[in-house]
Amino acid sequence: MTVRPIRRYGDPVLRVAAPPVTVFDRELDALVTDLEDTVREPGRAGVAAPQIGVSLRVFSFHVAGRVGHLVNPVLSELSGVSEEEEGCLSLPGLGFATRRAATVTARGVDRHGEPVTIHGTGLLARALQHETDHLDGRLYLDTLTGDTRRQALRELRRTFPARR
Repeated sequence: MTVRPIRRYGDPVLRVAAPPVTVFDRELDALVTDLEDTVREPGRAGVAAPQIGVSLRVFSFHVAGRVGHLVNPVLSELSGVSEEEEGCLSLPGLGFATRRAATVTARGVDRHGEPVTIHGTGLLARALQHETDHLDGRLYLDTLTGDTRRQALRELRRTFPARR
């Protein structure tokens, strides 16, 4: 079991769109295993490959006792609105009300290249969207607007003063 360290705000890998996985080999299998081991830590709902320093389009999730992964995800069928507090392992100690779709469908493949479809509601829908954002070089703070965004940016400067 390998729990990989989480990259924190300021690490450039978190701000670059990850390229798609094109090779399904032992290295990918090991990466998926590490992601799933890492997401099993208490309090974690998802971990994207960039968060452990690997710029590839793959993430793991751990919601309602279900651990899984998705390679090269594409989100569709987003509907409804949910606004709940959201946090991020790469931004420890911060949490803000974040607007997301209430339901979502994520399509991609597994570690062997076999098609996977995941229909998510509630926390699973939120995790699928949050982790896919990581693969696009986005943080949940980027989705915030208005007073919430201003508050988040103030907290970010205070929590991570030397990083931009």
